[in-house]
Amino acid sequence: MKNKNILLRLWVTLPLLGLIGCNDAFLEKTPKTSLTEQTAFVTYDNFQAFSNDLYGLFTNNYFGTSPNTRFQQNGTYNNDFRAGYFARRNNFNPYAMQTIQNVTSGNGWDFSSIRTINMLLSHIDGDNQLTPAERDHWRAVGYFFHSFYYMELIDRFGDVPWITKVLKETDKLAYGPRIARAEVADSVMMRLKWAEEHIGDFQKRDGANAINRDVIRATISRFGLREGTWQKYHGLSDGQKYLDECVRASTLLMKDYPTLYKGTDTSPGSGYGEMWTSEDLSVVPGVILYKEFRGGDVNVTNNNSYIEHTSSSIIEMPRHTVQLYLCSDGKPIGTSPLYMGDHDPYQTFRNRDPRLYQTVMPPFRVEGKKGDYPTWSFTDNPADREYIDLMGLNESCSNPGDGMKRLPAQNWGASLLRFAPNFQRGSRAKGTQCAPYCASRSGYYVWKNYDQWEKNHNNTAFNTSDKPIFKIEEVLLNYAETMYELGRFDQKVADQTINKLRDRVGMPSMKLAEINASFDPNRDQTVDPVLWEIRRERIIELMGEGFGFYDVRRWKKADWFINQHPLGMWVKKGMVDEDLYDPTTATSSKNNAEGYIELWPDPVKQGKGWLDKYYLYQIPTKEITLNPAIKQNPGWE
Repeated sequence: MKNKNILLRLWVTLPLLGLIGCNDAFLEKTPKTSLTEQTAFVTYDNFQAFSNDLYGLFTNNYFGTSPNTRFQQNGTYNNDFRAGYFARRNNFNPYAMQTIQNVTSGNGWDFSSIRTINMLLSHIDGDNQLTPAERDHWRAVGYFFHSFYYMELIDRFGDVPWITKVLKETDKLAYGPRIARAEVADSVMMRLKWAEEHIGDFQKRDGANAINRDVIRATISRFGLREGTWQKYHGLSDGQKYLDECVRASTLLMKDYPTLYKGTDTSPGSGYGEMWTSEDLSVVPGVILYKEFRGGDVNVTNNNSYIEHTSSSIIEMPRHTVQLYLCSDGKPIGTSPLYMGDHDPYQTFRNRDPRLYQTVMPPFRVEGKKGDYPTWSFTDNPADREYIDLMGLNESCSNPGDGMKRLPAQNWGASLLRFAPNFQRGSRAKGTQCAPYCASRSGYYVWKNYDQWEKNHNNTAFNTSDKPIFKIEEVLLNYAETMYELGRFDQKVADQTINKLRDRVGMPSMKLAEINASFDPNRDQTVDPVLWEIRRERIIELMGEGFGFYDVRRWKKADWFINQHPLGMWVKKGMVDEDLYDPTTATSSKNNAEGYIELWPDPVKQGKGWLDKYYLYQIPTKEITLNPAIKQNPGWE
């Protein structure tokens, strides 16, 4: 259990201080304890209190990699849904079906947080009690948040205004044009490097889980890869200076964080899975920054595990993403002799990368009757317990129970899920045993945040598992990909990065000598075989963590991923509603037809699919009306 006496930053989003315009007479009537802009930035503690609100950016759905405190399907899961890695059971991918609408406002074109950050920065050199070292520290914190926000702005819009002061309505900059992306990106990197060099060691005052040099280096690693590859693949430059910074910062972090977490649970790949289901990430090696949750008097909780125990979760995995997971011999399904096909879910999951089991609920079946929960028993078929034995036994289905991911699964109230896959069925589907919870259309139910130990009630969650924001696993992947882009990826680099990740989950090492053009016949043939394997590792390791839509866009490969026909498991006709069954994939006779579930229509056959204008977001038309100097992004005119 977490020690409530340990001071750790909880990042409760606090309201910004009331900053009001007032005259001297009004000030005379203001109680001495009230804070105005003139009195809010005097002491170190004043700056710290003001900065607390900025930490809310890390759980803001505006950022695709931000862990959400309520519905994860609106947080990191959503960004991987946009990338085509995930599917939603209630809606198709809008980028695949070209239903992205023109917007008049919003869309992320918002500089209010930049104004807040600039307000903090504007008072550092003012009349206050800060020492020179403290001034540098708070400037570094301000530069970090300013850069972190601008990373998102340029990723969405490309060219953006570069604002470094609190603007007034009369300022010309408020009505100026956008600044070239390359120029803004240079400024972002410059500020991050300044922050890295000048941030102070004030851990005792700021708390253990606060912005520090390692967090800034992790951001440089992320931004260096993201911007370097964007500029390379979108023809802006070769991106080398950003890639070089990624290598530099990543190298320092890899030295300081040499250990990967292998977990405490018995299930395969538990160290990978527990990164999202651990009660206390402060003791988990490799975690650089995280969102802490705590119950009791503090009562800062999330409901991510709760949602994945209910009928509210709408996130599942399509077949083409399941196919990306390697077999347990380290080879793709197209060349591995261990792959048994996907016409039976037990065979599909057998001999696969353990990270698949930690992300998608494996198949199982037990006996149990309604009203007898939590009583259940095994079936007469030993095969039905294969993955129960693999993941660990959930003997009583108590709430809360023990351990992380256990089978058989259950809902929030400990009601038994008797089998998986548990297809979402309507009134026309045959069979009456399906449960409304932990259901999916595809059969591949995502349960990355699911665990047994967190307490849940109907419509109320008490989940206190911490969620990572920066961790060494991402840094390893950033380093591996960047070294490839720089022409320096070799077996030594593979051993330092990808093979450390594989070793942690019990997967064979990547051997570069084995990777050639025929290594994976199912890959995108326009991508170098080694680069494809590096990207595959990134996709699998960071699955569900919100990097997908950033990655497929910076690679300029969004069409390959998003234009895939979203299919589910192979089923017999009648196992699901007829409108879910795709007869075009059937190979059996009409009276005993089998085929893949069709989650949504094939976008390409529908004359739809990814449009190149989607690589950059539309600037809201209202903003252009207010400021004619702002020009629209290509394709959105």
